[in-house]
Amino acid sequence: MKIPLTAIILTFNEEKNIVECLDSLVSWVDQVIVVDSYSTDATLELISRYPGVQVHQHEFVNYSVQRNWAFEHVAIRNEFIMNLDADHRVTPELREELIAHFSKGISVGINGFMASRQTMFLGRWIRHGGHYPVYHGIIFRKGFGYCEHKEYDQHFVIEGEAIVLKGNVIDIITESLTTFTARHNKWATLEAQDAIRLLQEVNEKTVKADKNGNPMEVRRYQRLKYYSYPKFWRVFLYFGYRYFLKMGFRDGKEGLIFHFLQGFWFRFLVDAKIYEAEKG
Repeated sequence: MKIPLTAIILTFNEEKNIVECLDSLVSWVDQVIVVDSYSTDATLELISRYPGVQVHQHEFVNYSVQRNWAFEHVAIRNEFIMNLDADHRVTPELREELIAHFSKGISVGINGFMASRQTMFLGRWIRHGGHYPVYHGIIFRKGFGYCEHKEYDQHFVIEGEAIVLKGNVIDIITESLTTFTARHNKWATLEAQDAIRLLQEVNEKTVKADKNGNPMEVRRYQRLKYYSYPKFWRVFLYFGYRYFLKMGFRDGKEGLIFHFLQGFWFRFLVDAKIYEAEKG
């Protein structure tokens, strides 16, 4: 039995990921759509092995533009839309939970669902350091959601009430440390630019910051709070908080690498790029 849900997956050269992503969806999701950015590897060939999966191609500008283009230009036949990347996999627990919700019917007042990412780094689930659970909007009712207009670290805005799910979305965040550091160097530039704007203006097309709101709104409030502290010093405080107070050390050697690179090196690089921009 397939539930009335449309899944939209973004791809670009995802031959290493797309099969496992599709395998976690096609047996129970009514409509699966791939929006591809003109892949040059075997991604499209692998997708073609799934007869019911639709493929659309659109030139990639950024994640937000690509997502919102899909919402406006692709024929979505279901009322609810699930948003995934090729390196995501829906766990069996999340699948069964969603099937149960859709089987009994979604009430009119519910416009979306949130679920936590289960980050996999160098083959290990990163469970500590405040990195789990971290909730994201993964499903929204058509017309009641969109991807916030940001260059980096975009989230889905759900307009109205959302159900927080217990199941996870597995997130395979890197294929190698070379890829991880290269991507984060690029993202540090975008994060620095966004952080400068964040403290200067209010963008109504983003998730609002609210310490008493839903999990995404609380996380956005915490992000604003972080950037209110002095540059560079906040990086040391943040890493100490994650690795020691939030027990990131319990994630073993993989956790040490992850928390240091993502929670210190990346954040220090962001602050360095903010400093460079302000210095002119």
